Amino acid sequence: MNLHQLRVFLTVAQSLTLTRASKRLGLAQPSVSNQLAGLEGSIGTRLFDRGHNRMVLTDAGRVLLRHAQSILREVDEAQAELREFAVGKRVIIRVAGLNSVIKALLPNALLSCDSSCGMEVDIEEASPGEVLEMLYSRQAHIGLIAADSVAQTSVGFPQVSIVEDPYVFAVPSSIDFDAMEVNSAPADVGCLLNRCVLFNFGTQHTLQVQQWYQRVLPSHRIVARCRTYEVAIELVRAGLGVSLVPALTTLLARGSLDGIKLFATDHGSRRIVAVLADQYLRLTPYKQLIEALQVAGRNVVLPPILPMPRLIKSASEAAHPLGAGALP
Repeated sequence: MNLHQLRVFLTVAQSLTLTRASKRLGLAQPSVSNQLAGLEGSIGTRLFDRGHNRMVLTDAGRVLLRHAQSILREVDEAQAELREFAVGKRVIIRVAGLNSVIKALLPNALLSCDSSCGMEVDIEEASPGEVLEMLYSRQAHIGLIAADSVAQTSVGFPQVSIVEDPYVFAVPSSIDFDAMEVNSAPADVGCLLNRCVLFNFGTQHTLQVQQWYQRVLPSHRIVARCRTYEVAIELVRAGLGVSLVPALTTLLARGSLDGIKLFATDHGSRRIVAVLADQYLRLTPYKQLIEALQVAGRNVVLPPILPMPRLIKSASEAAHPLGAGALP
């Protein structure tokens, strides 16, 4: 039994399939299979039941999983601590995360970190799923994602809250809510307000946004689906339609928010978290960077957000007729 075999075993146990584990490890699937076979041979028992496209831990596998997690955590912690003794060697912290979060928080966080700790940061913008894969394959130390962007059962790392990012209603500046009927959305499907741009990412997220559109704008139709908020915001600026977006993502807008107005909504916030192995929470400079990100989150300056339109308030009050969700 060796550390490489344990890392392969742990990744397969967390990934549930050989295909996903191979991708996380950056190894060919036959190589992953051979490592598992060698480990099972040295132990003398099966560690997985091989089902259809699924790897299920046996009783022996569950026992080894507990030990493997502890062993690899101790090894990673020892390596991180020993790096601090390397003369003249800078500690490289690999950060992967959402573009909007990295742009809004990381620069100020890095500026506030103590330069004497010799920190160097390797930054990669990635989707939440890609961030988790990089953490599992140890290609990243810290991930910055929205807590609700991935299934919590798939996140085998501690999560540290960084900032609450409120959802806002982005509309072209030509839309005048004051001129509309206060208690109802326009019924004309051709109306600009009923033309919705949908950020299409993850089944659960997309469903929640669609339900919000249906509640607030019953006559709406989806005119565009996109994979980045930056594109969604530019489509709103061009006058194609309206969009529900997190406030921090509007900081990605090209130039400024000219041509766009942002309104408060009742859709809540996305909770931005730092995801990392627990040993890094105890080590400088990783711990220092997490604390700096929290400070940056508290001090972040959101773009100007106008009060919630009566149209949205009315929809919220209609959804909560007893007043539990009524808004002032």
